[in-house]
Amino acid sequence: MSDKTASKGKPFPKSQAQGSPWPKRLAMAAGIVIVLGLVAAVMFSSTPLRGVPEGTETVAVGAPLHIEGNIYAEGEVPAGGSHAPIWQNCGFYDAPIRSENAVHSLEHAVVWITYDPNLAPDDIDRLRGFSRPLDKVLISPVPGQEAPIIVTAWGNQLLLDDASDTRLEQFVNEFEGSPGAPEPGARCSGGVGEPVG
Repeated sequence: MSDKTASKGKPFPKSQAQGSPWPKRLAMAAGIVIVLGLVAAVMFSSTPLRGVPEGTETVAVGAPLHIEGNIYAEGEVPAGGSHAPIWQNCGFYDAPIRSENAVHSLEHAVVWITYDPNLAPDDIDRLRGFSRPLDKVLISPVPGQEAPIIVTAWGNQLLLDDASDTRLEQFVNEFEGSPGAPEPGARCSGGVGEPVG
């Protein structure tokens, strides 16, 4: 009986070159999953709110002169002008700070978020969320201020009732590090104050 006859009726083994189709199928499926994930990430990621928010007031401010002593009244949240020779370190404060130092921070293109000390704890926690390392955001209470929350950049100010207002984030995105401040490249550390967050 020949070899040909002996193998009759039995399938020939698959060649090594052909191999199993599963690795190729799994690689294609993984590629599709990655592409779909990227598409979903782009579709569902929110673009940061930008632009000057509705209700923002342009505030006339004086020259950025360094002056020793007190300049601003209690409860006043200035948007620029004369200020202390040393700036306030950025971050979250749970006790009032000197407006004179905060205005120097504004000169460095910092956004200053002030809040009434009687603001709801949940709102204060939301405000604290704007304080991140290396950010140019300063947050502090100001007893007697004219609104529950005031967000300020050099020459610009917005009054808000609660921290969930999307205009707060929009204002921070628009003015933090803004070239509209006198010294936008200056730092927000190495000054005075020890933020608690």
